[in-house]
Amino acid sequence: MSSALAAAIWRCHDCSALCRAPEASHAHAARCPRCGGAVHARKERSLERTWAFVIAAMVCYLPANLLPIMKVTYLGKGEGDTILSGVVYMLTNGMWPLALVIFTASVFVPMLKLAILLFLLISTGRGSRWRPAERTQLYRITEAIGRWSMVDIFVVTILVALVRLGALATIEAQPGAVFFGAVVVLTMLAAESFDPRLIWDRSEENRA
Repeated sequence: MSSALAAAIWRCHDCSALCRAPEASHAHAARCPRCGGAVHARKERSLERTWAFVIAAMVCYLPANLLPIMKVTYLGKGEGDTILSGVVYMLTNGMWPLALVIFTASVFVPMLKLAILLFLLISTGRGSRWRPAERTQLYRITEAIGRWSMVDIFVVTILVALVRLGALATIEAQPGAVFFGAVVVLTMLAAESFDPRLIWDRSEENRA
């Protein structure tokens, strides 16, 4: 079966239009006839840029879970909560559905995304031919679930905005929220930078 690349057909990254590949001498200046956006056979330096975003996300992941994400001050006494300590607090107070949502979105999902992206980067970089269809599905999962990790940041933002009771009680965002937000954004950028077509290209190269 011939691929679109072999048939000299490129896809626009902006509007998804299929374009006839230009001559090699004009490939660097190819433009989509529909939207005018730059068109490339594959995302430029996809693996390198994805590696950079993944490594940066891994660096931010540790402080995101160890540093307090918010500080609750009640009657003059302040206490900082990390993501995990907040989950434990909810469990011990009978709020297990909310604890499950926060744990899944804020701890499990970012870890899962990083693990999948690392697997895709390593397997694609090595030119693995193992189950390309399933690896493509894994990539689509990372794209679909990325934005849902922000639920914890939304909770903190809402609480900071609503709980302003002066000397009685206040809630303030802490450095952990910044690192956690960085992890979410970086993993989303990593998923966007990765070109899943490389999975099939490398498989075809090895098959040839």
